[in-house]
Amino acid sequence: MPVLCGDIGGTNTRLAILEPESAALGRLPAMLASATLSSKNFATFDDAVAEFLGRQNIAVEMAGFGIAGPVLGRRCQATNLPWVVDAAELESRFGFKRVELKNDLEALAHGIPALGEDDFATLHQGDSKAGNAALIAAGTGLGQAGLYFDGHTHHPFATEGGHTDFAPRSEEEMALLRFLLRRHKRVSTERVASGPGLVTLYEFVLEKNGAVPEAEIAAAPPEAKAATISKSAQGGSCPNATEALELFIGILGAEAGNLALKMMSLAGVYIGGGIPPKMLGKLREGKFREAFCAKGRMRPLLEAMPLKVILNDDTALYGAARCLTSIRA
Repeated sequence: MPVLCGDIGGTNTRLAILEPESAALGRLPAMLASATLSSKNFATFDDAVAEFLGRQNIAVEMAGFGIAGPVLGRRCQATNLPWVVDAAELESRFGFKRVELKNDLEALAHGIPALGEDDFATLHQGDSKAGNAALIAAGTGLGQAGLYFDGHTHHPFATEGGHTDFAPRSEEEMALLRFLLRRHKRVSTERVASGPGLVTLYEFVLEKNGAVPEAEIAAAPPEAKAATISKSAQGGSCPNATEALELFIGILGAEAGNLALKMMSLAGVYIGGGIPPKMLGKLREGKFREAFCAKGRMRPLLEAMPLKVILNDDTALYGAARCLTSIRA
């Protein structure tokens, strides 16, 4: 029976109807319909679901959603959206027999076993050992999750680690922290290692260098600002954007290393979200892994850990389906 699945992010909400029984045959769940909706265009998540289902002629009885925010019981207040998603209310409004809510990173982690080798870009092959794994994802926010190994299989679990305190590692990052403390009472890692964070880093670099923004970046609408900065940095057209992106990569790498230590990620660290696949060349240049490994006496431990970027945009949808149906590919 087809199921409705969703990946609810601060910028976009992806909805799809999947046929998860195909996973039992060793294939990815077949996607029967899908749409990417701008989250800001809907007052509530229920309205987005209603619009999507109204376009389809496919009956669904169950639904599973990954949402960027802490899921408490069967309810979640989205972190970067004014939405409250309630499983019981969705069941009542749409007649679903069952609705499952997962943190978006937990759903993403559940989707990893469904992927093949072509769905990853390897930053470091490492020496994978039986043990835990970790997942960090940079997009509108900074998500983190763990994958606990019980000796036979991995069990994903959610965290809100992206909201822990930003820890500067250099005089420049100390200056960045002071810059941010003029704006915020508290500075989390998400403030600097996310799409909005990249914009903030660019603003910091401009102030530090006494520069003005590149015309193309200045003209970009807010929702496209981070992507424009990244494009200008990678294209070499704006030195200040390049400097901001280098800062971003170092901070993200350092935080991935922090997560790897906390999770004792002997089986490796997965890097997800919408941003990393768009800057693979920069991630492969070495600054990311150097920041990841630069943990003093723990360096040898981190140097052995595999690092892989998730390339498949549908991974969280597959994960939501797998959680819902308890099918393991």
